[in-house]
Amino acid sequence: MSKTSDKELEDSIIATLSEIYDPEIPVDIYALGLIYDIKISKKNIVIIMTLTSPNCPVAESLPEEIRSKVQKITKDHLVEVKIVFEPTWTKDMMSEEAKLELGML
Repeated sequence: MSKTSDKELEDSIIATLSEIYDPEIPVDIYALGLIYDIKISKKNIVIIMTLTSPNCPVAESLPEEIRSKVQKITKDHLVEVKIVFEPTWTKDMMSEEAKLELGML
């Protein structure tokens, strides 16, 4: 049985992240640009992300939701979600689709 390639795994992670929505903005967290990096190693997946603001009401629950949903994709990796505030999130980090959906284009 062949292992899923890192690229296939990353694509699956992105698809999963694209199903998780910010509670205050009707756009998924990936399109919002909240995911800064996805690091895949032999045994670990580390997702580096930010929040729209440090006072985000889901600052505690959102990372756990992400960790839990991504963990379901793979049994071979331990998933960790790290919150960072550098660089600071801005609306410029949103995808064109997210900007269009929010009427910003």
